[in-house]
Amino acid sequence: MVFTGKNRLKNDLKQSYKGFMLWKIKYLSERQTMIVLSFIVGIFCGLASVILKNVVHFTYLLITDLSWFSKSTANILFLAYPMIGITLTIFVIKYFIKDDLSHGVSKVLYAISMKKGKMKRHNCYSSMFTSSLTVAFGGSVGLEAPIVLTGSAIASNIGSFFRVNYKCMLTLLGCGAAGAIAGVFKAPIAGILFVFEVLMLDLTMSTAIPLLISAISAAMISYFFLGQDVEFFYKVTTPFELQKIIPFMILGIISAVISLYFLKINKWVAKIFKAMKQWEKILIGGSILGVLVYLFPPLFGEGYSALRDLLSNNTEHLLQNSFFFDYRNNTWLILGVLLAIIFLKAFATSVTLSSGGVGGTFAPSLFIGGFVGFFVAKVINMTGLIVVAESNFALVGMAAVMAGVMHAPLTATFLIAEITGGYALFAPLMIATTVSYVVLKPFAKYSIYTETLAKQGALTTHDKNRSALQFMNKNKIIEYNFVKLYPDEHLRDIVKAVEVSSRNIFPVVEKDDTFLGIVVLDDIRHLLFKPEFYNKYKVTDFMRYSPLFIADLNDSMEKIINKFRGSDRYTIIITDNGKFVGAMTRANVFAAYQRYMQEISEE
Repeated sequence: MVFTGKNRLKNDLKQSYKGFMLWKIKYLSERQTMIVLSFIVGIFCGLASVILKNVVHFTYLLITDLSWFSKSTANILFLAYPMIGITLTIFVIKYFIKDDLSHGVSKVLYAISMKKGKMKRHNCYSSMFTSSLTVAFGGSVGLEAPIVLTGSAIASNIGSFFRVNYKCMLTLLGCGAAGAIAGVFKAPIAGILFVFEVLMLDLTMSTAIPLLISAISAAMISYFFLGQDVEFFYKVTTPFELQKIIPFMILGIISAVISLYFLKINKWVAKIFKAMKQWEKILIGGSILGVLVYLFPPLFGEGYSALRDLLSNNTEHLLQNSFFFDYRNNTWLILGVLLAIIFLKAFATSVTLSSGGVGGTFAPSLFIGGFVGFFVAKVINMTGLIVVAESNFALVGMAAVMAGVMHAPLTATFLIAEITGGYALFAPLMIATTVSYVVLKPFAKYSIYTETLAKQGALTTHDKNRSALQFMNKNKIIEYNFVKLYPDEHLRDIVKAVEVSSRNIFPVVEKDDTFLGIVVLDDIRHLLFKPEFYNKYKVTDFMRYSPLFIADLNDSMEKIINKFRGSDRYTIIITDNGKFVGAMTRANVFAAYQRYMQEISEE
């Protein structure tokens, strides 16, 4: 065969790939392969974090570095920036990406629950690019969820390239998520805990080591390019005192209330915008965001600079570029602005996402929590009953609201501990996050990432039984060794079928395999040795039919299993568009379930 240059190159690459895969199988064990791949995933996640942070940072500087930009007066361009960002985001998605780019973490959970960890190639870059447009132009969302999606997509595609099994694929997705969080915040422990609390991967030695390698690798890359500074570097100067435990518990309760408000407002806004046309979403959502950012500039983008001002107790900076700058020394006005920002940030985040922007709720939950903590501390100090450190409360509030919104108290605790460079606040962090989570849980069963998936029945990560059923291979469970009967046959033919079959049921089908029913051996046992009845009775005289013992090949395993439950049926007939395929037995399904659980749980 004569190859063109392009075909020859393609063939050479294919042969090289086959050779490499054979070498990998021969010389690398599964554990060694995972160690290498987790390191590669960590490097790519670290680079992705650095690129995204820098793109957003420099884009923000570019659009705000204008001659008429003044700290003492509101910038009229703030009215237009968010709409521009959302418009550009939607344009890129519609004409270039051509796919849904909803909440990043939810997409990862969906991939784990319904796609066996497989993610599309464009997810390796699409969320990064579109979220940078949204956030840089003032969309009130965060970059962490897009980075988690990007990291997990990179890991998924690397896993597909190296043809890893399902168990390794899930571990790699976790490596991508852990690396993303570690790269953004330089917080490897928080990244690992995020995987266990939010993605719900099991903690075993086979998963812990790869996750640790990815998280450390990503954090080191971030250190190398961005230096030692972390997002909220703050040295705790006022240590925790036992007599101040009550104020931190109060902060936890208030954080739970605010977290519930965040979850409810997100659902409410999404419901309203869902009924709108796309141009209406852009116009209404962009206008609302523009006005909010114009009145309260801290709502612009992620808002981390405003959080740093709070930690420095520099409330004057919060009022820059706003109408309230001239009243920066009025304590009551500052409290009012803080309270307004707390409630409006949740609304602004929901509007950004519902109107077409791309981003996450990770940063907004930290932002709101910081303002909640600072506000509570201000009020406590104004009472004169006790003096608390406002910066400490801001940090603990960040963790408490994050724990409520994400249902991840450990992740929140260790994230703040790591980014503050120590564990001086570890006790109040644990107190506030635990209180927030415990108070909120009865009112919000699911986190902001899982509620929609759970209602759609597309969430198996938080239910190991459903996860096992989802990924059990039906073709390996279906039994095919059945002797078929036809409706025009007689008892004589049934007897012949019994002689050659090891089964006690016999499917009755048309000539084209259309399923009609079954004949059960027990129903004709008393006639087996009575030849005088062989031509008297037909197959249809003994045929049973009920939809309760029939399932379609396209039905989920969960639906098929439900047919076994609450009954004495031991066999379910499987059809494909009405055609007989085979049957599943209770014993075979249970054995397959046991094998699956052993496979995903073994070290």
